Amino acid sequence: MDAATLAAVGTIVVGLAAAGAALIGHRGANAASQSGAVLGGYSTLVDNLQEERAQLRDRVAEVERLLAAAYAELAAERADKAALQARIAELTNESQQLRERIAELGGQTT
Repeated sequence: MDAATLAAVGTIVVGLAAAGAALIGHRGANAASQSGAVLGGYSTLVDNLQEERAQLRDRVAEVERLLAAAYAELAAERADKAALQARIAELTNESQQLRERIAELGGQTT
C-alpha cells in the first residue's frame, strides 16, 4: 500500500474512533441529565411530602385542641347536670316534708 492509501485508511479509522467516542460521550451526558432530572424530581417530591406532613401535623394539633375543649365542655355540662339533679332531689325532699307538715296541721295537700 502506498502512503496515500495508508493515510486515507488512518483517517477513516480515526474518524470512526472519534464518532464512537462522541456517541459514548453523548450517551453518558444523557444518562447524567436523566439522573439529574430524577434526583431533582425526587427532591421536589420529598419537599412536597414534608410540607404536606407539616400541614397535617398542624391540623392534628388543631383537632386535638378542639377535642380537649369539647371534653372540657362536656365535663362542665355533666357537673351542671349533677348539681341540678342534686337540687331537684333537695326540692323534692323539701316538698315532701312540707306536705307532711301540712297534713300534720290538718290541711289538705293537692
